[in-house]
Amino acid sequence: MPTTELAESQPSSQLVRLEATMSQEAPQYPERTQQCHHLDPTLRSDESLEFEQALRQKIVGQEDGIRAVVDLYQVYCADMCGAGRPIGNLLLLGPTGSGKTRIVEAAAESLFGDRCAVIKVDCGEFQHSHEIAKLVGSPPGYLGHRETSPLITQEELAKYHTEKIKLSFLLFDEIEKASDALWQLLLGILDKATLTLGDNRRVDLSRTMIFLTSNLGGREITEMMTGGLGFAPLVRAESKPRLDEKVERAAAEAAKRKFAPGFMNRLDKVVVFQPLRPTHLEQILEIELAMVQKRVMDTAREKFVFHVAPEARSFLLREGTDLKYGARHLKRAIERHIVYPLANLLSTGQVRLGDMLCIDWDEREQRLLFEKEGEGAVLPVVAPATMAASVQAAGAVGGKPAEEPSTAAAREANRHP
Repeated sequence: MPTTELAESQPSSQLVRLEATMSQEAPQYPERTQQCHHLDPTLRSDESLEFEQALRQKIVGQEDGIRAVVDLYQVYCADMCGAGRPIGNLLLLGPTGSGKTRIVEAAAESLFGDRCAVIKVDCGEFQHSHEIAKLVGSPPGYLGHRETSPLITQEELAKYHTEKIKLSFLLFDEIEKASDALWQLLLGILDKATLTLGDNRRVDLSRTMIFLTSNLGGREITEMMTGGLGFAPLVRAESKPRLDEKVERAAAEAAKRKFAPGFMNRLDKVVVFQPLRPTHLEQILEIELAMVQKRVMDTAREKFVFHVAPEARSFLLREGTDLKYGARHLKRAIERHIVYPLANLLSTGQVRLGDMLCIDWDEREQRLLFEKEGEGAVLPVVAPATMAASVQAAGAVGGKPAEEPSTAAAREANRHP
């Protein structure tokens, strides 16, 4: 029967009911008007911006690394983490001393105030299959299984959690040195965010950022940076982007040759850290000198202030610049030429509370000069609550009450006119 005849044979009431049902089931879409509000997905939250600013104060010359870590933190803040997976899995590649491990410590320090708020797994200690017991614990029945404490536990992951931030950092350092047993363990961690310990306890890693570092491709990158490139003054500004592309390509190809496709497929992103340049080392020198000053104010017996003259800074940069070792060589130069002499001055009583020192460079004798510019000129400020706690603690142990820094400095000045 033709369709028209079928429609004519149907009662009109049934046709009305059919049309009403179809109109109810059809989705209704609002018409697009000129009042649509355009959104900006590139904006970041205040927490993310503060975290990024704190990272930039500690990490120099690694824009891709900072952006990758901040993106993961933004995902965490928005509670958009994937179900049954870690917050993110990042593979950090690049030459030694470029800041791969430091950026993880800086992230923990920015959020929790402690650079040690990271569970660090040195894969050089897990080059044999039986050493995996140090990571997950020995199963019951093995000799000494009760004395073997797992490195990764739920309690360790939550050790630095706060009411506001329940986030953990897990770092596998120099992953290329890991044994096959650790590789198999990693595949499950990166994919399912779970770890089964030797006693069958399960560790949930769904609130964890996992970082893996490797120096693969470091030799090729160092060769690219020599011969008029990198630290040499002959390099032109327009050659820098091309060099960065070559560095990224060399590191990525080295990783693909070493790591299996199943491992690379479980990574969210591969970040290549660029070799440090002279402008980066100048900024790192400022950061490291500030950390030495903080060390003096926090731990030294006699707190004092020092500043380094420009000529002395140039000397430290000359001594601390080595293409093969990156920022670590600069840090060793600061320890050797600044920290060790300051320790000698403190131990021999040549520096006292509140002194101000100037570290300059003697061109004729080719050495650093340590001069005292003022005695008792600068006094550390101690909070009243901290001072009251110190006095109370001294009385509790039977010692004499602690004095304010100004009182102690005045007594020292009268004793040593």
